[in-house]
Amino acid sequence: MLRFRLWEPSCIGRRSPGVLVVVGVATLLLYGLLRVLWPGVGSLAGTATALLGLIAVLTWGKGIRGTAPLWLLLLSVAVQVLSWGLGYLHHPEWVSSNPEVDRLAKLFIFIGVAWWLGGSSRNTLLVWGLAVIGYLVASFVVGGLDEWRKGLEGMRTGFGIRNNQHGSMLFGVALLGLAIFGRRIMTSGTRWVPWRCVGWALALGICVVAIAIGQTRAVWLALAASLSVAVLLVLLWANARGLGRRMVRPLLGGLAVGLVLIMLGGVFFGDTLSERLETESGVVAELLQGDLESVPYSSIGIRIHTWVAAGEWIAERPLVGWGGEGRGLVIDHTSWLPESVKANFGHLHNFFLEVWVAYGLLGLGVIAALAFWIGRGTWLAWRTGVMPNDMALFGAAFFVYWMIVNQFESYNSFWTGVYVHNLIVGGLVTHIWRWQLESGRRVLAWPARRST
Repeated sequence: MLRFRLWEPSCIGRRSPGVLVVVGVATLLLYGLLRVLWPGVGSLAGTATALLGLIAVLTWGKGIRGTAPLWLLLLSVAVQVLSWGLGYLHHPEWVSSNPEVDRLAKLFIFIGVAWWLGGSSRNTLLVWGLAVIGYLVASFVVGGLDEWRKGLEGMRTGFGIRNNQHGSMLFGVALLGLAIFGRRIMTSGTRWVPWRCVGWALALGICVVAIAIGQTRAVWLALAASLSVAVLLVLLWANARGLGRRMVRPLLGGLAVGLVLIMLGGVFFGDTLSERLETESGVVAELLQGDLESVPYSSIGIRIHTWVAAGEWIAERPLVGWGGEGRGLVIDHTSWLPESVKANFGHLHNFFLEVWVAYGLLGLGVIAALAFWIGRGTWLAWRTGVMPNDMALFGAAFFVYWMIVNQFESYNSFWTGVYVHNLIVGGLVTHIWRWQLESGRRVLAWPARRST
């Protein structure tokens, strides 16, 4: 009954065995709902989702298995093996006993996610909604009410999710989705549903308060930028198509409410926010003067110094990098970094620098190619009506958000970021695959020549 009432049949994998579909969809739903709330079950479900989905794509994915994500997955494995092999020849004492290809391969779990979503917007929104519900509940269960109490008293808190930054990042993603999909959540057709409105406002309010007490500046910056970009895109789209207020209001309404709540959060938690922002004012002043050596080893200062150190290591092996242990090598074997940094930090707080140090420009190129393919595919799927307006808008806003937060914390190197990345990218890619199958076109196909 679940399959027919809540879960739409696949538009991209009609030949898959029914039993396999039931198992695959079940593991995906468990992964979305429980990865944060019940990690033991959610993690196993994610692994099953990825493996079963990859097998299904390779077996029944005619028209899909030859697309860029599958080739880029293969290329990511090859790049990691190449970097490890050359590292073994150049610095064997610093490389791991195996290539550790999961470092980049885990970012392609979205292939399985996209397959089980079946090209359906309803399925995608259901999984995304379960992920938000699971995390909101987890913030009260995993960390406990004591974490919220401490946060409301002015202490920085991470809600029991790895550390302070990761908890705030997850709330930021949830807020972004709630703001953009606000009207869809609160209405049924054209009718407003009171209990949905109350639930939406409560969830959005929790996210605003959590982001304020999480005190993660990169999340504040990313939300300000991504929500502003979302508003700008809606206005540009409305102007380009000559749409009236009735067409624009649904998309702008949720964004406006989200921005208002953020401002209210700033009013109620103004002292906490201003204190957090003023903490690094001295570091910013030193950076503006270009005096990097005088930058203190504060939160931002440690990032700056380790990024400078990473630049030195990148300059030595810019193309293939130092292997999977590259980020640790920078911290442990840069002579001028203080022992306190070496003892307390093992990564660079910047995902893109970590990929560059580990796998060189080749690894960075794989990530860039994937981002370009998804971006262009999202545009094409939206332009032809396969992807809904609000989902395409969320994809664009999330890209801005994700680019910014990963500049200050390497979320994609940890399970929290991998979880977010694969669920959202999987939702976008499933629509791209559907567009490809329905149109018979490819995302990166050359435009047809005009006949003379």
